[in-house]
Amino acid sequence: MKIAMVGTGYVGLVTGTCFSEMGNDVICVDVDAKKIAKLENGILPIYEPGLADLVRTNVEKKSLRFTTEIQEALDRSEIIFIAVGTPMGEDGSADLQYVLGVAHEIGQGMTHPLIVVDKSTVPVGTADKVRAAVQEELDKRGSDLSFDVVSNPEFLKEGTACDDFLKPDRIVVGADDESAMQVMQELYRPFILSDDAFIAMDIKSAELTKYAANAMLATKISFINEISNICERVGADVNKVRKGIGSDHRIGYKFIYPGCGYGGSCFPKDVQALIRTGKEFGYDAQILTAVEDVNARQKMVLVEKVVRQ
Repeated sequence: MKIAMVGTGYVGLVTGTCFSEMGNDVICVDVDAKKIAKLENGILPIYEPGLADLVRTNVEKKSLRFTTEIQEALDRSEIIFIAVGTPMGEDGSADLQYVLGVAHEIGQGMTHPLIVVDKSTVPVGTADKVRAAVQEELDKRGSDLSFDVVSNPEFLKEGTACDDFLKPDRIVVGADDESAMQVMQELYRPFILSDDAFIAMDIKSAELTKYAANAMLATKISFINEISNICERVGADVNKVRKGIGSDHRIGYKFIYPGCGYGGSCFPKDVQALIRTGKEFGYDAQILTAVEDVNARQKMVLVEKVVRQ
């Protein structure tokens, strides 16, 4: 299939490269001309095991190319992925300016029917906004071109992203149109190792799935830090407690290591965005608020320990 990937950050570059590895014709777009020039010469903006070799191989096979011109990508593609950043806004909500900016560009430049895929981590309702932005530009042009909007959240882990994509434990796709869903199933068919790995659902459920997954992992981190603080006070060994509960397969060992709490580029903004989404719809997400409070307190606890030492 002919695919365009808008955004060559962590998600966009890994996704585009892995699609090309499976025989698709992929063009990756970015506004950063210096980054594109480096990528064309095999210099990657990130380190991820195995990614550089995949990029080099597929560039040589001409199944992967890079450009700063979104029009070139629109002219060549059947499916266009939006994989740009969604930083946290001042109020905790996800900043969609880059996602919607791409949507407007798609509406301005598309020359044939397209499937537009939200790959960025976005809150519930974003697909509606993307659809409206594309349609607004088509209306300005007096164009009756058709398009579908699909949600396809990513679940990549740093350090294993290529393996995660090429051998996924699940692929979540949200679509309201059956033909668009069938195209996505065909696109992902080479990656599906079991029949239940491809999880089809409505768009809003797919949009929420990514946030729910990260919020659950963040909850496990805050939970074990609460247990760690209780252990210190009662004279228990949190590492032994961790082993005791982690051996229960319903809980597992992952994300129950006590420490300074969660940080990074995903958990803080995704938990905040989910709390914000709840508030927008009149719901107070008390567990998630507690997860954030525990995380903030844990950081202060460790700072105080360092100061005392």
